[in-house]
Amino acid sequence: MTLLSVHDLSVFLATSDGPARAVRNLTFTLERGQTLGIVGESGCGKSMTALALMRLLPERSTTTGEIILDGSDLQKQSESEMCHVRGNRMAMIFQEPMTSLNPVHTVGRQIMEPLRLHRGLSITEARQEAIRLLDRVGIPNPMKRIENYPHQLSGGQRQRVMIAMALSCGPDILIADEPTTALDVTIQDQILDLIQVLVHEEGMALILISHDLGVISENTDNVMVMYGGAAVETGKTAHIFDDLSHPYTQGLFAAMPRLGRARGSRLVTIPGTVPDLVSLPSGCTFTDRCPLATEICRDTPPPVIVAAADHNVACHHLSEARSKRTEELFS
Repeated sequence: MTLLSVHDLSVFLATSDGPARAVRNLTFTLERGQTLGIVGESGCGKSMTALALMRLLPERSTTTGEIILDGSDLQKQSESEMCHVRGNRMAMIFQEPMTSLNPVHTVGRQIMEPLRLHRGLSITEARQEAIRLLDRVGIPNPMKRIENYPHQLSGGQRQRVMIAMALSCGPDILIADEPTTALDVTIQDQILDLIQVLVHEEGMALILISHDLGVISENTDNVMVMYGGAAVETGKTAHIFDDLSHPYTQGLFAAMPRLGRARGSRLVTIPGTVPDLVSLPSGCTFTDRCPLATEICRDTPPPVIVAAADHNVACHHLSEARSKRTEELFS
């Protein structure tokens, strides 16, 4: 059963140079219990997509399109109605817990807030549930830690607190936006394993945003590759990783460090930089960086082609791109 349906979503940000189109005509669905990974470089629209779903975009931004959660269009909800959705039906783990947690309140008070607001628990009941949640996410001595302020916890512990807050009301959808940023590899694995276990046990859907292709590969069923605010390749994670089809997706994989490279060899890079969102080309946004680009790419939006079952690619030169090895395009 479809839980979330996003259709033709676009986000415009107000800048001194004019409106920046941070998300462009994005369409996807999410089933109950499904995991979706969103991957791409910084500035490609991943976090803006998440903020648009939560209706937490910056001031003066505008959105078009539909965000249907269980039959209700969130775009048409009032702010008061959205307050009952955020943290209750949809919850988000933000990139940096030190700036997301309130430094002047204890972590216990911050976990208790959604419990009292959405579930109507008393202070005593909310405190007991907050202690249970801290224990559930692996915080040692939760009865003591509940009185701590964020600065008294390590980075990994702060991230666990964020997870506890996000899971406090049993949301239908959990959005994890780079949940392991700035954490060491061991803590990163622990956090990702914890999220997977909790998502599986609670039966919720997960949207995982990451730069790390390895993280996406191991933790999601489906993946959406974004560039220039749009989805350039979507489908089952295993299918896409086995059959890289869009030149941008190939470039991301080619840039990954690999064991066995000759000493002193340079990593493969995608030339150029991400496009200016204020002055995007009328055609494919990857045109200036793509080795296969022709005039049609610059002037005409690429068609979305079904490369295989559950595998869609937006590219004018799909056949040529699929005929080449991953590193061949950018060597």
